[in-house]
Amino acid sequence: MPVGTENLYDEAYKALTRVQKFDTEELPRVSQLGDHLNFEGAVEPAQLLVDLHKRLSLTALEDFPDQVLTVIRDNANSHFNLFKTILDFAVTQGNPSQARDALVAQLVTAYPAAFTALHPYIAYSLHRAADFQRLDSDARATLQSITDKTELFSGQMEKHEVDAQRVLTEIRSVAAEEGVTQQAAHFRAESEMHDTKADEWMDRTIKFAWALGGFAVISLFIHKIPLIAPETTYDTIQLALSKILIFAVISYMLFLSAKNFLSHKHNSIVNKHRQNALMTHKALVEASGDSGIRDAVMVQAASCIFSPQATGYISGDSSGDATNSRSVVEIMTKPLEKVFSEASSPS
Repeated sequence: MPVGTENLYDEAYKALTRVQKFDTEELPRVSQLGDHLNFEGAVEPAQLLVDLHKRLSLTALEDFPDQVLTVIRDNANSHFNLFKTILDFAVTQGNPSQARDALVAQLVTAYPAAFTALHPYIAYSLHRAADFQRLDSDARATLQSITDKTELFSGQMEKHEVDAQRVLTEIRSVAAEEGVTQQAAHFRAESEMHDTKADEWMDRTIKFAWALGGFAVISLFIHKIPLIAPETTYDTIQLALSKILIFAVISYMLFLSAKNFLSHKHNSIVNKHRQNALMTHKALVEASGDSGIRDAVMVQAASCIFSPQATGYISGDSSGDATNSRSVVEIMTKPLEKVFSEASSPS
């Protein structure tokens, strides 16, 4: 904007803005003037004038000198005053129909004169609005801003990715521990079930033992009962066989109860061993740094979990223990074999 044109620029800016924002639908005033004196014929030429002024860019006013600003201001004020005259039109004046037609005729003739006066500035305004050099500069600035924001966003995403990876690792670790705990719960439940059954069979075993002892005591005096006292050799043999049969049945039930007690006790302890192995093997694996030691720990844990275990309640062979020992020895010697093979291989 040239120096010394601030006030003229403001006047031109306000005048042009006022015309550009004018609503031509307010001109007819049908409800006030009726069907014969309304200004419906003024809407179209008024809209042409408003559209002509809208083609002038408000930004281009900054580049215009005083004489151009004066032309734009005067045209805008002249046309707005014409609109205002129509809005203030009253039927009380003499010959209102002729006055109405004269105002519409002024609107119609105003457009050619306004176009002749404003079209050079409209052309410059369009060029100013489509300043490709400025658009290129703005585009480069916008692109650089987008690039900076993209780099910032990328850095933030990398940081979030690291945090997300750390959280994912922690979640996996917690999930693994939870999974181990859940699997160990199966062995714990099994151990508790067998322990309960062992208590039940121990109670039965004690009862059968008392029954066997009681019958042994009673059998010492059973032959003196008058009703069943043997009188002949046949009676004696029959009584003896009855005693033997009863002793055999009670003894068998005592043996069966004791066997079931020992079996359930054995299974209870074995499942307890498996639970403990499953709960502690992860800590042992993480504490061992060497891969051979980790493999040995895993083999021992798997052996304790899946192999038969000697508990002292039932008899069993120890071939599994020997096999496991050989497996541990083989795994522990693998790192040494690798070292020796690397040392003996030609360089």
